[in-house]
Amino acid sequence: MVKYIIKRLLMCFLMLFGVSVLIYLLIRMMPSDYIDIKMAAQILNGTVTAEDVENMRRLYGLHVELPIDVTGNLITISGWENFFSVFRSYINGYWNWLFSLIGGDLGRSFIFALPVATVINEGMWISFTLSGIALILQFAIGIPLGIYVSTRQYSAADNIATVIVLVGMALPSFFFANLLLLVFSQTLGWFPLQGLLSPGRIHEGFWDRLFDHARHLVLPITTVVVISTGGMMRFIRINMLEVLSADYIRTARAKGLSEKAVIYKHAFRNTLIPFATMLAGILPGLFSGLIILETVFNIPGIGNRAMQALTQGDIPFIMGFNIFLAVLTVIGMLLSDLTYMVVDPRVKLNK
Repeated sequence: MVKYIIKRLLMCFLMLFGVSVLIYLLIRMMPSDYIDIKMAAQILNGTVTAEDVENMRRLYGLHVELPIDVTGNLITISGWENFFSVFRSYINGYWNWLFSLIGGDLGRSFIFALPVATVINEGMWISFTLSGIALILQFAIGIPLGIYVSTRQYSAADNIATVIVLVGMALPSFFFANLLLLVFSQTLGWFPLQGLLSPGRIHEGFWDRLFDHARHLVLPITTVVVISTGGMMRFIRINMLEVLSADYIRTARAKGLSEKAVIYKHAFRNTLIPFATMLAGILPGLFSGLIILETVFNIPGIGNRAMQALTQGDIPFIMGFNIFLAVLTVIGMLLSDLTYMVVDPRVKLNK
């Protein structure tokens, strides 16, 4: 197994390298960069010159090296030569970023004016709390409900649950989130509208502050649970129906085992085998944040900050955030493979 883990880790490093190159090139080829967005008004008003803009690009490492003569004038070149010149500048910028990463430095965020690692560390725990609570509720509701309807196929409960699941899965998260805000925040006033803390409120101690945080997280967590639980229930239901039709389940019933033992000891345990593949996506999802929902509810998690960085061309943060997600995804895939040995003893990781 050690040989298998080493092999997978080497493959993971290769995957991370390819992902980082692709992400960097895509970001650099965006129509506008951080300087264009930041200086848009000054450029339109003519308060800054093209030379000032170019100097700022050099300061932030966003400039493109174009051929110039000894007098400083730009040399006219063909389209392909211009393309390779721009591409070469992108590659140089990537190597500078990669060497900094190897040295343990993710760079400094343009818009947050802090080290990228600091911004990620501050935001990811807020996102982890939101996603973690929602995931626990999703499992606590979706798994028992999926088992229940799978044992009552085509019953009234199964049909009602299927309709509710389809409606929930069809609802866009931002639409449902705004609907909850309209009803429970603006109309009824039961929950705060946005953020994590009520503005102007003086918190008296730890528990008062915790209660205020909890009130702000009720609607975001509800949105995630309602949207995601249906998929979990449907996944469990489909796999349970497949397992319940297997020969060994009929044999277990023929031996006189109770229905509870058949369902939970034999059927559900084997349903966990395909369920293990979900681990690869759960881990990055816990820490990556819910970009759309955090933006709607204005929660200062890592997803909200990633949206701000993307819209403003903050290359260091975007690169650091995506590498962070890529590492979590790779770890999730490795844990998923190892989990197969636990839920299915027939699997041997000796290749």
